[in-house]
Order: sequence, then C-alpha cells, then structure tokens
Amino acid sequence: MGIFIFHVFEKSFFAGIRTCCLEVECFYLASHHKSIFHFSGKKSTMSLLSLPSGRRCFWFIVAFFMLQPGFAQKVTVFSDLSAFKTPGATWHNAGSVFADYQEDDDLVFEPGIGIIVNSPNNTTAGKDLYTPQEFGDFDLEVDVLMAKASNSGIYLQGRYEIQLLDSWGVLNPHAGDMGGIYERWDEKRPEGQKGYDGYPPRQNACKAPGLWQHFSISFQAPRFVNGKKTENARILRVELNGVLIQDNVELSGPTRGGGDLEYATGPLRIQGDHGPMAFKNLRITAFEPFRPAPKEENASQNLADPILVDAEHNTILRSFVDIPGDIRVVHSVSVGSPLQVHYTYDQDYGAVVQLWRGGFLDATPMWHSRGDGSSRPQGAVQYFGNPALTVATLPVADAPWPLDTAGSGYRAKGYVLDEQDVPTFKYLLKGTLVSDAIKVIDKSEGIHRQITLSTAGSNRFVRLAQGKTILDLKDGLYLINDKAYYLKLDDPGTAKVMIREGVNGQKELVAPIQQTIGYTLLF
Repeated sequence: MGIFIFHVFEKSFFAGIRTCCLEVECFYLASHHKSIFHFSGKKSTMSLLSLPSGRRCFWFIVAFFMLQPGFAQKVTVFSDLSAFKTPGATWHNAGSVFADYQEDDDLVFEPGIGIIVNSPNNTTAGKDLYTPQEFGDFDLEVDVLMAKASNSGIYLQGRYEIQLLDSWGVLNPHAGDMGGIYERWDEKRPEGQKGYDGYPPRQNACKAPGLWQHFSISFQAPRFVNGKKTENARILRVELNGVLIQDNVELSGPTRGGGDLEYATGPLRIQGDHGPMAFKNLRITAFEPFRPAPKEENASQNLADPILVDAEHNTILRSFVDIPGDIRVVHSVSVGSPLQVHYTYDQDYGAVVQLWRGGFLDATPMWHSRGDGSSRPQGAVQYFGNPALTVATLPVADAPWPLDTAGSGYRAKGYVLDEQDVPTFKYLLKGTLVSDAIKVIDKSEGIHRQITLSTAGSNRFVRLAQGKTILDLKDGLYLINDKAYYLKLDDPGTAKVMIREGVNGQKELVAPIQQTIGYTLLF
C-alpha cells in the first residue's frame, strides 16, 4: 500500500496526479471539507470518506494498492480510419458490410462509422494500414469479416504475421490458414525449405465468409539490452471465436513480409494488398514498459489433465451440458462427426442448443474425480438461445412462441441410428410422431436438418431461428444474429417464412409445416 499526501490551498480541484501504475485524471474536492479517496488498483474501485470541516485548506490522500510497481497499461480503441496513418484509396469507413459466401472476393459496404473495410481490386491496388503508435507488449481484440477466398494478415509490431484467410471447412489447417503464424522466409535455403518456423492453428475455428469472427491476441515484444536482443518475441496466446489456437509460441524472427530487423516496439499493421476484408471493435491494451509477470499457479490446486473425447467416427455422448444464461441441459445428446462439426440436442424440447466446429468434447468435468456429470465443446460454438420447442401448434400464425412444453403433448421417444451411426431423433406432439434427422454436410460447412411429421395437419409451425437481427438475403437464404450464421431453406418457393417479433427484443424466423421441411445451418 502506497500513501501520497497533497496539501491544496484555496483550491476546489486539481488534476493530473500521475502514479507509477495509475492515472487519476480529475477529482473535485468539496469546499471546507477534508476528503479521503481510496483507490484500489486491484478492484478498480474508488471510495470517498468525508471528514469534519477544517480550515480553508485540504489534505488530499490517494491510497492505492500497487500490484506490480512500475507497470502501467493504456487502452486505445481504433474505430475509424482517422486513427491510422495515411490509409490508401481502398480503405473505407463503413456502417455496414456484406460478403457473399458463394462468390470469390465479393464484398460490398455502405458508408458510415463503426466498421473499416478494405476493398482492393484489379484497378486499385491496396496498401497496408499502420497505426501511428508503436507498441511493445500488448493485447489485441478485433472482429474480422472475410470475403470468400480472401487473404489478409495482422502484423504485430509490423513484423510478425497472424494470418487472415478464408479457411472455412479446412480439416487440417497449415501455417497459412486462418489464425496461423505465418512462415519466415529465406531465399538462400533449398527449394521446398525456404519457408520455415510457421505454426498452424491448433484446430480450425474459422467461420464462413461474410460472418464476423473474433480474435484475442496476447503479444510479448522481443527484449533488448544495450541494443542487443536478449529474448525473442512471443505470441503468448491467440484465440479465434473463443478457441485457443496458439499458445506461447516463441518467434525466432520476423515472418515473411515483416522485414529483417527487430526492435522493442513497432506499429500494428494490417495487410491491405491481398483481398477484401473488414474489421471492427479493434482495441489494443498496451503494457508499459512490459507486461506484468503472470501470477504463479498454486501447485496445491492439483489441476487435472483434461479428459478429451475425439470423434474419429460418428460418436454420441450423453451428459449434462451448460449453455449461456446459467442453463443446464440435463437430457442432452452430443453428436460428434469426423468432419469436425458437432452439435448438442436437447431431448426435453426437440431442439439443437449448440453447434460447433473443431474438437468434440472435453469430458473432464464429468469424469474427473467425483465429477458433476457435464461435458463441454472443445471448438468454436454457435449457441441458439434458451431451449424451446422447435415444432409447435399455434392458434394463429402470429401467436407467441411457447416457452415451455405445457399443453403440447411433447414426449421424447429417443433416437434411431442409420448404418453410419447418425441419429434421427423422435418425439411426439399431441399424438403426431416427429422425426428430426440432422447430418453434417460435405466440406464441414454446417449441418442439414430435415423435420418430418407422421401426419399432415394445420396450425403447426417450425421456429427455424431466433436472434437480435434476421436478414432476408432472398432465395431462401437468411443471415442470423448480426452475421453469426446463415440459414438456407431447401425449398424456399413453398415455405411461407415469416420474420416476426419474439420475446426480449429477439426476432424469430417461423415457417408453417404441413408434413416436412428441410434447411441447412452454415457457420
């Protein structure tokens, strides 16, 4: 605990107190009072205690807890092109952006603020985008959107590239795929060996073109003493769409295109000459002069080795599953595929509650020690909101969607397996048997779902999707929940689909069902 005391005469305020780990910009002192401010660096909270009136002078006490004296951090948000150095003609400020997942390099945008777009083409070559600031150790958060077959990169300190590439559906990613650490390059090496020290992502967490994807990157700069490098740079951590894909990778030098020299600081650089892409919510937390040392792990915690379940063939595992909103799905069936696309089915509602790409399940919470009966996805997860019936009987088309199964006659009837061990789920709704067949589609791009009723009827509907936004892209293609995933109808000509208001400000995509309906989820 450090204590600093300032004697302030005949003043009602002062500003700009600078400490080695905090910056207090401005405080107002009530007249004729002694005031004590307590600032905790650990909890980032401040409290004010007023003391009895005194003379017309004040003692100001700032007390702060120095977690690691000598370290500070500064957050910079880059929301438009004014935050960058001389952007080229292909860079634009945008309010919205759209990329057709079926067309190479197809990306269009509307002018505005909040999104930065790069759109190089055959007539206008792009150039790289640089921050005016230079950074040493820093954390980076950013959302990116790639056009189909597009290519770009994030150069940390302008020298070390994290690859941006449309790698949707790639089963065995390489260093040149999305989230890979690009190779170094040496023309003096033999053919086939010029590229070296590249690091592929641990798994492919890449989404489809035209969808927003989130990166979290932690970087440690190289260390120098008297101009001589004493420690290599490190990429401490890269997460893509919530999945750890790089972990504590030491970099022997700049990657290809990053030059030959290394320094303690450098700008953030975004590659601009390869293909169309967009980004938003770019935020850098810089550590000065260095990143604080990580807290030492307590060996007494006796952390368990993870118990991972792979899906080398079609695999089914029953467990509890926890989803956002503190919801535990207790009658869940998780279905894994060697195509690295998996889902969890809630047998209490006949609903898919999560869909993910990458590894299958982490069963450590279920099988370690006493366990709690739950498992969790290893890959990049797409959630679908609170569990609810997928098929329901409504008195009228615009009636609210039921939040539970009361009065529905819902009864789970398990599942049957085909010759490839792919399940079709069965349940009853007021005596009508519902068959719900879900299969992973080719190229690992998503799942296809076919819902079939044993008897035709009226006033029965399927809720296909829900989300904050639902955009009709025409011809039976919809973009759900701020570009989180696509939904494509098998037969858009016959399905009378409605986009309507749901609960809690959500939109719903609802269609009547006579006897069958099919659609694909692409993510």
